Amino acid sequence: MIDKQWASAAEAVADIPDGASLAVGGFGLSGNPMKLIEALHAQGTRDLSIVSNNCGVDDWGLGILLGARRIRKMTSSYVGENKEFERQFLSGELELELTPQGTLAEKLRAGGAGIAAFFTQTGVGTQVAEGGLPRRYDGDGGIAIESPVKEVRSFSLAGTPRDYVLEESIVTDFALVHAWRGDRHGNLIFNKAARNFNPLAAQAGRICIAQVEELVEPGELDPDCIHLPGIYVHRVVEVGTGIEKRIERRTITEAN
Repeated sequence: MIDKQWASAAEAVADIPDGASLAVGGFGLSGNPMKLIEALHAQGTRDLSIVSNNCGVDDWGLGILLGARRIRKMTSSYVGENKEFERQFLSGELELELTPQGTLAEKLRAGGAGIAAFFTQTGVGTQVAEGGLPRRYDGDGGIAIESPVKEVRSFSLAGTPRDYVLEESIVTDFALVHAWRGDRHGNLIFNKAARNFNPLAAQAGRICIAQVEELVEPGELDPDCIHLPGIYVHRVVEVGTGIEKRIERRTITEAN
C-alpha cells in the first residue's frame, strides 16, 4: 500500500532547503497552495527560485514569501497585481524571467514529460527571442542581467514555412500545488480555475507536495475524473474545506 499522506503542511515542506527551486500552482488567487506557502514562510526558507504564473498580491499567495524577502528569482507570465514585486524588481532586489503564459505552461508540462526543449512561434520577432529583456536591474536604473538570444529555426507546417523559437523546459526541485480532492495514492482532482497551472507545476517538480481540501481512500475517486495521476505526486496533506479563499478583484452589480 502506497500511502502518501503527511500529517501536516509543516512536516511536508520541512526538507525544502534554502536556494531550492519551486514550481507553484495557481492562477491569480485561484488554487494557491496557501497552507504550504505559509508553512514554508514559517520555517524561514529563503533564496528561493520560484516558477509560477504570477506572484500573488502583497499579502496573499506567493506575495507572503516575497514580502519577507524569501524569493531570489521569479519566472512568471504576469506580475501586475503586486506593488512590492514592482519595487523589488526595479530596485534590483529581485530577478524576473518574464515568459509568455502559454510558453510557461508548456515549459512545465514538457519538463514533467522528460522533453528537454521545444520550438514555438510565440515570441518570434520580439525580445523573447532576440534577447535584451531586463531580468535584474542594478539599483541605479541600469540592467545587471538581461535575457539571452534564443535559437530561431524555420519549419514548414502544412506547406507554410515559419520561424520558431527554441524554449528550454523547466524542472524544479519541488512543486507545491492545491487540489480539491485527492486520495492517499496521490491521485488529484482540481476545481475550475484552480486547475490552471496546478497539474503542470506538479509534473515539473522532482518532489511534488499537494494540499487537498478533501482526502479520500484509494478507489473512491472516479478514474475518469482524475486530472493528475498519483505517479506525479509524492506527498499529500489534507487542509480541509474551510480554508480561506480570496478573490483577486471582486466585481458586483448594484441592486436595482
